[in-house]
Amino acid sequence: MYLFDTIPTHMDYDGQRRAEKLSRIIITLFGVVGLVWGYIIQQFSQTVYILGAGFVLAALITIPPWPMYRRKPLQWQKPRPENDSSEQSTKSKKKK
Repeated sequence: MYLFDTIPTHMDYDGQRRAEKLSRIIITLFGVVGLVWGYIIQQFSQTVYILGAGFVLAALITIPPWPMYRRKPLQWQKPRPENDSSEQSTKSKKKK
């Protein structure tokens, strides 16, 4: 189970944008090439196979959170202590 805990599962917003753009480019490129090739040899099945290969390639490149999609992580604020905020809210309610 330790092996699964070490696998990173996050992707930053810039990485999500890049993955989405890359998948659209790959699928569009394979679709156009498949359509042209299928038209040349007059086999629509070849178009579908080439487009399917594009989907598989796009999925392998864009779905896993590769390091190229994790270059700009978000800097989160540190959490506030819970004790201070709850005491202040009860004090302000008592004064009213």
